[in-house]
Amino acid sequence: MELTGAQILLESMKQENVESIFGFPGGAVIDIYDEIPNHPEITHYLVRHEQGAIHAADGYARATGKVGVCLVTSGPGATNTVTGIANAYMDSIPVVIFTGQVPSNLIGNDAFQEVDIVGITRPCTKHNYLVKDVRDLARVIKEAFYLARTGRPGPVLVDLPKDVMQAKTEFSYPETCCMRSYKPTVEPNRKQLVRAFELVREAQRPLLYVGGGVISSNAHEELTWLARKLRIPVTTTLMGLGAFPGDDELFLGMLGMHGTYAANRAVQECDLLIAVGARFDDRVTGKLSTFASNAKIIHIDVDPTSIRKNVLVDVPIVADCAATLRALKKEVEAGIIAEEVLEEHVPWLERVSDWAKRHPLTYNGKDGADIKPQQVVETLYDITGGNAIITTEVGQNQMWAAQFFRYRRPRTLLTSGGLGTMGFGFPAAIGAQVAFPGELVLDIAGDGSIQMNIQEMATAVCYGLPIKIIILNNGFLGMVRQWQELFYAKNYCSTCMDYAPDFVRLAEAYGASGYRITKPGELRPMLEEALALPKTVVVDIAVSKEENVYPMVPAGASLNEMLLV
Repeated sequence: MELTGAQILLESMKQENVESIFGFPGGAVIDIYDEIPNHPEITHYLVRHEQGAIHAADGYARATGKVGVCLVTSGPGATNTVTGIANAYMDSIPVVIFTGQVPSNLIGNDAFQEVDIVGITRPCTKHNYLVKDVRDLARVIKEAFYLARTGRPGPVLVDLPKDVMQAKTEFSYPETCCMRSYKPTVEPNRKQLVRAFELVREAQRPLLYVGGGVISSNAHEELTWLARKLRIPVTTTLMGLGAFPGDDELFLGMLGMHGTYAANRAVQECDLLIAVGARFDDRVTGKLSTFASNAKIIHIDVDPTSIRKNVLVDVPIVADCAATLRALKKEVEAGIIAEEVLEEHVPWLERVSDWAKRHPLTYNGKDGADIKPQQVVETLYDITGGNAIITTEVGQNQMWAAQFFRYRRPRTLLTSGGLGTMGFGFPAAIGAQVAFPGELVLDIAGDGSIQMNIQEMATAVCYGLPIKIIILNNGFLGMVRQWQELFYAKNYCSTCMDYAPDFVRLAEAYGASGYRITKPGELRPMLEEALALPKTVVVDIAVSKEENVYPMVPAGASLNEMLLV
């Protein structure tokens, strides 16, 4: 039986077990939207801006590990997704973006709502397609989902001309996908594993440095087992939080620019750094010439271009993190590491534990008249017991959420790491809440960043999503203001939010509930009440206006040159 391109698209998504699409209609995709009601197994969520659609699909993917799907029209609809596509690309998130395009015979003629979205997104997608023939459509969709989820995950864009969506052909969805030019390495090289174990046996001060790749490959259980069995302390990147239990005695916290004292000291003084699913980005390494200068380095990553890109390593292992950690686990179970070797780690464990005790994450003025933003995050953790999915915006709110909420499970912190996209947290929370309607989802936001996609309040209320938006309102673009205070003589140029809406009344205007907290004594009881409501809630909390995020490693400094509270 012949189907139209629009019908093939929906049938193909059904074959890929797509349950949720986040999108916004337009003329170029009207044939697709005409077909959506015929597929009740797929729920379309109408966002209020295309950036909200791509971030919601991103949040859905981060929370579930599945491929997120976004559908938008041509021209401005497509270009409005570019920031979100770049965001997913930087953080290796599997998303497929379907964009409408003008009819094939008008491409290149500057037609109404025409842009070369394939050319625009080529630098920030894992791959992209312009479908020129309806007979290629099913194969392209199969490849798009395969590319998005395998190897190093990432966004794949499929551009759909209107005439291709209207054309007809016989539908047959491929059962398998084989691309000659794309063969990601999954299993680790045996010789490299042997070399890695030689370094582990020799090390007296080993450290596991864990990134988001461990979460992407679902390798958290193997990682936790190895760390505990080999008695190796663990530090994670921002993207790696949750890959190792945040309340485990081996966990040192996040490393890098706003990492803990213990984690950063451990990096600088370890003799073996085992990097798993991390890419040595500048926010982690600080001054490259001094980063882990006393250590041999093992680097495990599925993406060969990430290895030795920023830091020279001694043992590169190009493979899937889960497959590699499983192989290492088998070696350990076979008794390749003697107990006396593990005993040599004890003085090192005592040393890093002492650093953590002497310099814990803390802040001044806990019992003062002002509400401290760190206190808000601590209270949220205490109320929830850590049983929540946390999304964040970007800036100080993001760092406090990373520091003062302990993530015990993977996929419970959804945050924009590589691109640092303000406005990400709220639509990402929509995607997470759609994926897990029974979970508590909190967006920890700033008063500046929440306004970048505040229109998605209508989406959350429309679909009855009980997201809780916690605004740490300091009246500033806080992270930039902190830099201005420390390095630019308090020249607060354009960082003071001189005017902001009444967030409580704004929430009510959208049909949500709003709370305002101004005194420390109100914090816990009002948060408990807000979190218990089965609807979208905004909590506007007046926090200390010039509170800073510490520790802090200044740009270009070494990790041992931390500014402390």
